[in-house]
Amino acid sequence: MEESERTSIDPQRKADHLCVLVHGLWGNPSHLAYLAESLREKHPVHELNILVAKSNSGTYTYDGIETGGERVTQEIETLLQELERDGAPIKKISVIGYSLGGLIARYAIGLLHSKGWFEKIQPVNFTTFATPHLGVRTPLRGYHSQLWNALGSRTLSASGRQLFIIDTFRDTKRPILSVLADPDSIFIRALSRFKNRSLYANIINDRSAPYYTTAITATDPFVDLDAVTIRYLPKYSPIILDADRPVAPKASQEKQSFYTRLSSSSQGLLYRVPLYTALVALIPVVTVVWTVNSGIQSFRSNKRIQIHEQGTGLEGYRIPLLLSNGTNTARSAMSGAFRRINSTPGQDYLPESSGEETPNGATTPTTDKAPPDNSSSPLELKRTTSRKAEFPTLALSDAQFEMIRNLDEVGWQKHLVHIRDVGHTHAAIIVRMQKPGFEEGKVVVRHWLDEGFEM
Repeated sequence: MEESERTSIDPQRKADHLCVLVHGLWGNPSHLAYLAESLREKHPVHELNILVAKSNSGTYTYDGIETGGERVTQEIETLLQELERDGAPIKKISVIGYSLGGLIARYAIGLLHSKGWFEKIQPVNFTTFATPHLGVRTPLRGYHSQLWNALGSRTLSASGRQLFIIDTFRDTKRPILSVLADPDSIFIRALSRFKNRSLYANIINDRSAPYYTTAITATDPFVDLDAVTIRYLPKYSPIILDADRPVAPKASQEKQSFYTRLSSSSQGLLYRVPLYTALVALIPVVTVVWTVNSGIQSFRSNKRIQIHEQGTGLEGYRIPLLLSNGTNTARSAMSGAFRRINSTPGQDYLPESSGEETPNGATTPTTDKAPPDNSSSPLELKRTTSRKAEFPTLALSDAQFEMIRNLDEVGWQKHLVHIRDVGHTHAAIIVRMQKPGFEEGKVVVRHWLDEGFEM
């Protein structure tokens, strides 16, 4: 299917439901071809309009969530107005975001809501696939993680700073991801208007957007699959996990002998020697090329952002983002944490002896809600559930714990995905291209169409 199925507006078209698809970083509309084609196969033209957003193609995704969100909003509004003029007004809308596109989509729906579109159009489905709702700052220890957090945030222009949560968004004095998750923001208000909210998250091998951020959770029970029992939905086994009972720790097993463990680790090391040798030779070259290219793209991105800011038609988007003038103790306490997010190394997990509880239990990845308490400090946000976590809590930032609590308050259907056939599952979850190893992703798309997309 062409990148946009909105091309010819047929006066005879009766479809009153619009579905918007938004691609991710470095993406283009072709990345969503399988999603769009599968959607069209199930819902013909007279049932559903499909818009595959194209205004953020390629390196335009460097330009930040707000710039990307404004572009997508303009595309949506233009189509809505065209359809209305042609006598085929839209009455329902669904928005689907992949990777960074999920964050751009969350921004766009806030703008649509603030302009009154949701008063005349019913928001039905909001779904994200492999979207880093908590950013991509790694909670892991070690120099490589520190290097990733430091360099990654500074090589992707505005989008990089936002994904690593080191930006200050407009006059809020807070990162944009925190504003997107603020209960008083137009973005959360818009998200709450959708009848269905769902997300799909890879449980392993998503090297672009790890499990904890795509599933909006402070625990990762899938670090060692040999230590857990995974339960699948029979109809979609062994790809989609049972949302009600996805995973449980296995009973403790007799530890292997020292010699067995030594032999196993030695074999693994031998297998990795060629890889390590190749990396030692390639990393310096790749680093230089990446840094130079990133510098060029960041310069171009800054120029595009300046041009965008000077453009016409943006007045309607420069509206108050927060609907409450009040501030609370948690926000004040977090202001210092935001500045420290990327300046100090983290640890893998919170200390077990601290008795901390997670804001979103790993065993209930749908909507493990906690009662709101706006007077809580960021450190207290780690204690918002009534039971102990079965898996250790990741050492996320205070800002990320706050995001988890606020986003879970809205309520999500969380669908966990186990893809095995590829070493990097980020593209496979939506079948970003026709590739033999991506066949498992077709099961994910089938589940979304059968269980997650309401007409």
